[in-house]
Amino acid sequence: MHAVILAGGKGVRLRPYTTALPKPLVPIGDSHAILEIVLRQLAGSGFRRCTLAIGHLGNIIRAYVGDGSQWGMEVDYVTEDSPLGTMGPLLTMLGQLPEHFLVMNGDVLTDLDFADVLHTHQGSGAPLTVSTYARTVSIDFGVLTTDEGEVVAFTEKPSVDYRVSMGVYGVSRNTLDRYTPGLPLGFDEVVLDLLSAGNPPRAYDFDGYWLDIGRPDDYDRANAEFGSRRELLLKGA
Repeated sequence: MHAVILAGGKGVRLRPYTTALPKPLVPIGDSHAILEIVLRQLAGSGFRRCTLAIGHLGNIIRAYVGDGSQWGMEVDYVTEDSPLGTMGPLLTMLGQLPEHFLVMNGDVLTDLDFADVLHTHQGSGAPLTVSTYARTVSIDFGVLTTDEGEVVAFTEKPSVDYRVSMGVYGVSRNTLDRYTPGLPLGFDEVVLDLLSAGNPPRAYDFDGYWLDIGRPDDYDRANAEFGSRRELLLKGA
């Protein structure tokens, strides 16, 4: 099983933490970088090969992770000379990837079963599998629905429930064959193209623990909760 970790972003939302450190190396708790946690989880799930797509401060990531042997993995690298989006870095390495592989952001803290995501994707026949998580947004205003200048409905401070991408995907190599290596390619573009072609992605719904530590609120929460959730997050790792 092969995983690709996207670790090339600048981490603008987490400044000043990311002024000197790449986002995947910001600390969680008192003894772990988020990338270390992810690599330990992948190794514990049975992954033995991993490619890190690096860019901003990538030399620090390379020095920290090395060849991955400390976690029982074989780690190699591809470097983004300019930002290529979520899916763009994959195009430069397609020839070295297996038919089906896992792709994930390097700033995800979760107890998601990464191996099951990949196995489910392999068995589904879908071009792309997106891990999804339920989020609720509370709106602090009264919401009006209008029609030609008239108020036709009103809801006081509603909550909106929806599912978001967790930043963890099962990907099939042939899904990306149509795109040009070296050009930026976003996750949104791939999803819209698949929907337009009548070949929709599969959703892998998950309701366990998930935080996007690229968001300052989630990062603060991750540090506050890690001590009590360490065994959950590092079980088998």
